[in-house]
Amino acid sequence: MGAALARAAQWTAAGSGTGTLEITPLNESLLNQIIKFAEDFSTRHPREAAFVFREPLEWKTQLGCSVFGEGYEINGATVQSEAKGKDGQPLLLLMASTLRVRSFDQLSSLLQISMEKKLKEAQACLEANRDPIVKILGPEYGTVEGEDMSMLYLLDKVKKDDDPETELKMKIFLLLHQLDLQLLNSSLKHISEDIRLNPAAINNEVNLLKNFSGKGEDTVLESLEYTSDYTFSNGCRAPPWRQVHGEICYLVIKPHDTDPLYITCSTAGVFLNGVKPTYEKNYQRMEVVDAKVSGQSQNLYDFTEKNVCEKVKSSAARRRSVDKKKLEPSMKLICTDIICVQPQLFGSMYIYLKYFFFNKNKYFSDKAAKKDTEEEGRSSTVSLKTKKKASGISSESVKIQPASKWFEDVSESSSETEEDEEQPVRRQEGNTDLPSEYWGIQKLAKYLKGGNPTATVIALCSMRDFNLAQETCQLAIRDIGCLEVLINLLDTEEIKCQIGSLKILKEISQNTLIRHAIADLGGLQIMVKILDSPDKDLKCLAAETIANVARFKRARRTVRQHGGIKRLVGLLECISTGSTSLTPYQAKDTEIARCGALALWSCSKSIKNKEAIRKAGGIPLLARWLKCSHANILTPVVGTLQECASEPSYRLAIRTEGMIENLVKNLSSEHEELQMHCASAIFKCAEDKETRDLVRQHGGLQPLSVLLGNSENKQLLGAVTGAIWKCAMSGENVSKFREYKAIEALVGLLTDQPEGVLVNIVGALGECCQEPINRTIIRKCGGIPPLVKLLAGTDQALLVNVTKAVGACATEPENMMIIDRLDGVRLLWSLLKNPNPDVQASAAWAICPCIENAKDAGEMVRSFVGGLELIVNLLKSKNKEVLASVCAAITNIAKDEENLAVITDHGVVPLLSKLANTKNDKLRRHLAEAISHCCMWGSNRVTFGETKAIAPLVRYLKSNDPSVHRATAQALYQLSEDANNCITMHENGVVKLLLAMVGSTDEILQEAAAGCIANIRRLALATEKAKYG
Repeated sequence: MGAALARAAQWTAAGSGTGTLEITPLNESLLNQIIKFAEDFSTRHPREAAFVFREPLEWKTQLGCSVFGEGYEINGATVQSEAKGKDGQPLLLLMASTLRVRSFDQLSSLLQISMEKKLKEAQACLEANRDPIVKILGPEYGTVEGEDMSMLYLLDKVKKDDDPETELKMKIFLLLHQLDLQLLNSSLKHISEDIRLNPAAINNEVNLLKNFSGKGEDTVLESLEYTSDYTFSNGCRAPPWRQVHGEICYLVIKPHDTDPLYITCSTAGVFLNGVKPTYEKNYQRMEVVDAKVSGQSQNLYDFTEKNVCEKVKSSAARRRSVDKKKLEPSMKLICTDIICVQPQLFGSMYIYLKYFFFNKNKYFSDKAAKKDTEEEGRSSTVSLKTKKKASGISSESVKIQPASKWFEDVSESSSETEEDEEQPVRRQEGNTDLPSEYWGIQKLAKYLKGGNPTATVIALCSMRDFNLAQETCQLAIRDIGCLEVLINLLDTEEIKCQIGSLKILKEISQNTLIRHAIADLGGLQIMVKILDSPDKDLKCLAAETIANVARFKRARRTVRQHGGIKRLVGLLECISTGSTSLTPYQAKDTEIARCGALALWSCSKSIKNKEAIRKAGGIPLLARWLKCSHANILTPVVGTLQECASEPSYRLAIRTEGMIENLVKNLSSEHEELQMHCASAIFKCAEDKETRDLVRQHGGLQPLSVLLGNSENKQLLGAVTGAIWKCAMSGENVSKFREYKAIEALVGLLTDQPEGVLVNIVGALGECCQEPINRTIIRKCGGIPPLVKLLAGTDQALLVNVTKAVGACATEPENMMIIDRLDGVRLLWSLLKNPNPDVQASAAWAICPCIENAKDAGEMVRSFVGGLELIVNLLKSKNKEVLASVCAAITNIAKDEENLAVITDHGVVPLLSKLANTKNDKLRRHLAEAISHCCMWGSNRVTFGETKAIAPLVRYLKSNDPSVHRATAQALYQLSEDANNCITMHENGVVKLLLAMVGSTDEILQEAAAGCIANIRRLALATEKAKYG
């Protein structure tokens, strides 16, 4: 830490006293790393944290006594820690404004309670203790220039004695040394970003390389020349209009064994141009046409200002375009590619050329092989891969052919790696001419980057004059590096700059690429901090921008992890929720709440964020705002609620907090978006019967029925039909819907609708069809043909609902005639082949009433080629609902003797027997019924006994479901016609169980139980008679 502070940290000129740390990005980065190290020290190294410093770290603090709580003794203006050293002195002592700390444990606690002031405290501590290691461990560990012998000294001391304190000191020293190296490495990255070439440095390197040039065998180059002999007063040789873009000079380097290389030297680095000269070698005439004349991009080479390695890490946020340019016609240069060689990566032009020529054999052999397959005009010294970006600007990834550990692909990824719903919206060619707005924003950038606060505010206002809703303007801000500046402005103390920046970010964050870039650059963390600002305008803008950015998973996670959810919920706290006429103060509070609700709405798409909103106390606040009459805040509030209503805890809260009444009330709003979200919330909440009853009691069924008339707005229609579907699960609600003519309206919507809407419509009709009168209404309204037509669809959810609706309609003979005529039963049977178990089960259930109510059901079933074999094979399914529905269908199929014979041949008896050990009462009931009907053919009774189906059936009589008792008694009665089955039943105690059921009020159960007992008794008598004569 001492070395980093001495060598890397940036200090002000000391004058007569000690210097102070400058407020620079490098210093801030170093301080943040030191703070993190100190904060985590007590948890990661508890034993070392208890070590008492040789001397206390002492500095002037800005903290008051009030921040200290448990673990500290406060006496007036003096605070001391309860923890004390061996000498009885407190490990932390605050007197007036002087703070003394004597252990890492206390230092860690102090930083944690300092909150937002921890950066200032760390700065003050390090300024007052320039070499803190001396204070912590002693002067022998101090930082010295030159060779550092402290480590050797420490090792020597550890060898000489076994003092535990010495060992502890060594561990602490090693930890601090590790931190020192980390800080130095971090500072090196920061410093390397500021490296820029200058004319003098380039001239020195050129002169150096000229010493290695000539005709001899011991030279590296044949020649190295400038393209222009004229030198400007600033040392540059490039034309003035190129100097403004950082270009210094142009070089032609001729190797011994290949074509010349054309080099551009710039303040940003050394660039190798991929060119083929087709003119006389008059390099003195090498000039570049101004962008305005050529009609091309303003920069010949758009140099990046960031380290290449850093670009790779944050490619989505820091990509810059490399555009192809036209050169002056007299030159006749075909400019193909550019390779950017950053000085940060290679050190200097000399190092780059040294690398290049050491590897030239492989490089040019690769190039020669490539020439055979390329056009003559495209021959080049480099290969380059270009990826077209959605922005319309080509972001080029550069790759030199030779394999090298230190000259590898530094390309930027052009694809979004985020694992969520957002994707780049479009793609277009990168050579498209850019509009004037792009260059206008580029001109403003220099004022935004380098101006004082007043100039910055003016630049921000000027930038807002552009149409920021236009994609070109949005991406221009990103491409020229303004996005980083806008985010940095958020971290200043200039309110006007922050507001201006947020207004721009709010507009441009509508763009998917910009949203990802803001998240990559750490913008969300700063915006979350701004939510604590006392300035209400700032809070509003920050919340609205968060709402825009948090539309993808990673951004929502960032907001939650940095405490954003709790802060956003805090924005909802306002006393003016029920007011109709608002004072200006109340209006501002309402606007803050609106922006907070918008942000929560975006964040609530994450399950963890929903839980965080609930824990932060968001539900009661949302319930309060739901009572207000202002649609602009109601929309995000209801939007948040309907997102969260997918969670059971929220559905319970919505019901118990009385929100259903307000949701129903807002169904009659004039705002369609609000109506849609209210209907969607009811759709999700109406899974619970209590909620369905509340919707009816508060008069919500009528407005839902009325909204069916708005068929143009598909999103609204989808939410409304979904709410009607779920509410129709209660019979009382179905009667109301019939009264409000909702069933006729639903039938009228069965055509020309999106599949999502059709799922809800058909689901609602399926629930309504449970009542006979509604089945008649559907037939009279012409609803059966469109329902049957939908059986040919592919959407799984739609197929589940439509089979249920068709099956319900088929319980009416008149409806069944229409279904049969439209070949509906064949379509249902074909759905048994669907791989989705839910579709299979629903289709099998629908087939049951079709067989029951068809005129010639037996012949109809036999007409389906392979249909009986298909349904028998479904008994091998693992899904209990499929098995139950297939057993029910087999029960109906087996009523026809010929069909029973066919399914017996297909092995239905052993398959049914295998299912007998189930504990599922629904399956037990239908399985017993199927067994009962299958006993009517041939030797099936005997086969059931042989396949061990009898004993499990006897156990069914112990079930608590009366319907299982009835079906089982019927099956046992049929099986008892076989003597061996009677014996098995008797052995398993069936008589006692059946005797109890003989007294049942269910006549069918009575008769079956009595009949089974009678068969067993007759067998016993016959056996007795045969035995004794």
